[in-house]
Amino acid sequence: GGAESISTHVVNITDRVAVEALPQAVVDHFGAVDGIVNCAGIIQPFVRLSELDYAAIDRVFAVNWYGTLYMTKTFLPWLLKRPEAHIVNISSMGGFLPVPGQTIYGASKAAVKLLTEGLHSELRHTRVRVTVVFPGAVATNITVNSGVSIEAPTEGDLLFDGRPVTG
Repeated sequence: GGAESISTHVVNITDRVAVEALPQAVVDHFGAVDGIVNCAGIIQPFVRLSELDYAAIDRVFAVNWYGTLYMTKTFLPWLLKRPEAHIVNISSMGGFLPVPGQTIYGASKAAVKLLTEGLHSELRHTRVRVTVVFPGAVATNITVNSGVSIEAPTEGDLLFDGRPVTG
């Protein structure tokens, strides 16, 4: 217990070189790494794809997809050396069901889903376990942290179940 039980490493997960330096920093502190949980994620502005600029698309995929990929691929060799280890990747129910105005977010989380399921199969004869988690609506600061504002639906907008909002 105590302060030696935790170390904090601030890393931009969209920066592959920075991520690749992280396992050694963790091992230098603890002597080994036994697991990772990839839970960083952002949403897109609540607009249809036709109105979404490429910068927003790139940003969502950089965090949600590439961040998860970089962390998973970078830590995997270290985890494979352990007597047992675990990778947990956070996807989203948005990776299963489309949410109007969150098409790119959903696509990025569907990519995380398939990455994790594929890795689960690849590693089934190793000591590394792999889990994908699909949270539904969770009260977090993802909207603010993503730099996105949410406006009330207006007439003609589609609700989650595909029904239009009518006045």
